[in-house]
Amino acid sequence: MDQRDQQQTVPADGEETALRRAVSGRLLFVFILGDVLGAGIYALVGEIAGEAGGAIWVPMLVALGLSLLTAASYAELVTKYPRAGGSAVFAERAFGRPVVSFLVGFCMLAAGVTSAAGLALAFAGDYLSVFLDVPAVPAALVFLLVVALVNARGIKESVRANVVMTVVEVSGLVLVVVLGAIVLGRGDGDPGRVVEFPEGVSAGSAVLAAALLAYYSFVGFETSANVAEEVQDVRRVYPRALFGALLTAGVVYVAVGLVASVVLPADELSASSGPLLAVVQATGIGVPDQLFSAVALVAVANGALLTMIMASRMVFGLAEQRLLPPALGAVLPGRRTPWVAIVLTTAVAMALTLVGDLGDLANIVVLLLLLVFLSTNVAVLVLRRDRVDADHFTAPVVVPVLAIGSCLLLLWQQEGATWLRSGLMLLVGVALYALAQAPWWRGGSGRPDEVPAAR
Repeated sequence: MDQRDQQQTVPADGEETALRRAVSGRLLFVFILGDVLGAGIYALVGEIAGEAGGAIWVPMLVALGLSLLTAASYAELVTKYPRAGGSAVFAERAFGRPVVSFLVGFCMLAAGVTSAAGLALAFAGDYLSVFLDVPAVPAALVFLLVVALVNARGIKESVRANVVMTVVEVSGLVLVVVLGAIVLGRGDGDPGRVVEFPEGVSAGSAVLAAALLAYYSFVGFETSANVAEEVQDVRRVYPRALFGALLTAGVVYVAVGLVASVVLPADELSASSGPLLAVVQATGIGVPDQLFSAVALVAVANGALLTMIMASRMVFGLAEQRLLPPALGAVLPGRRTPWVAIVLTTAVAMALTLVGDLGDLANIVVLLLLLVFLSTNVAVLVLRRDRVDADHFTAPVVVPVLAIGSCLLLLWQQEGATWLRSGLMLLVGVALYALAQAPWWRGGSGRPDEVPAAR
């Protein structure tokens, strides 16, 4: 192993890592941006218009502020403890109970793998049918297999693929903004709609309801915590990449919201399952429908790849902590990617695609992620008493307090049936944790063996 490889396997906290440090600050920025600017914005604009009327940009700004609160907690904890495992590692350090760490990790896994299964079905549905008429489930399975192969090839290759896909999906959103500007330039559209709220509803209530929905369009930044062990100079570059990506996404979302309102009335946006495609069609400029279908496919594929990267790294981190069997922490000798974890998470995602309708599971995903965010925001306050020698990002104490309040507000909106289903999933997690305590499951008390040096 040459000197460069040795440097890449020693993180900023001084501990060795089996993973290759191959992600630069710029690649991390694109990684986060691509995860936040996912497939959601291509469908979410219409739903937000149904709540906020033409003032789509207002709840987008509010949602950006809510996401930045929790992002500050991630920036502090990742730069303080730059290890794979993300929220699960933070919970273990803060609360000192392995079962809490495991359940936080389990929530992330359940949410991530289920999201990937849903994205696979979305990829294989109406978007793909524009180009290829094939059964949805087999196409979804093949799609997940391709994602797994890219993931296994290496974090650098995966993030580079993310760069290409992010450029494509951002280009689609920029195209919407440019077409809207052309509409304004020729005197069409109605700029007055951008300050209109639904009749019979107060502006405050409309913005709050829409902001709770728009918040989910910013979810995805948390996955970056799980690749901290593979980022070069993580303590310096992580906060810049995280906040820069969220602010960039916020600017894009606000611009898209403004353009959508100018081009189409809120009722037409809310009635469409493909609101941005409806906006493009309404401009009358003649952009082919196939173009936006292709962009949507790329956006969905990008989200699935980043989600599966997160899930496999989460399994790797839990295996290193002996909260899952050590065998799940095995990495490819040459690529240094967690191949067993990739195989496992892909198999589970494939099984979920066979379930069919994942609508109810999507609601569970949202609730589980909010529980993870709540844990992380509490952890950042608890861990203020733990001092580390290295410099790291520190948020003002009021920020995590406000973040906790935002999570509780969003959890309050969940239905009882969603809480019940989520509770059953958490019981499965408790059962897995109990099994993990058995000697035959744990496979010994030491840490996993070091992998051979990369060549």
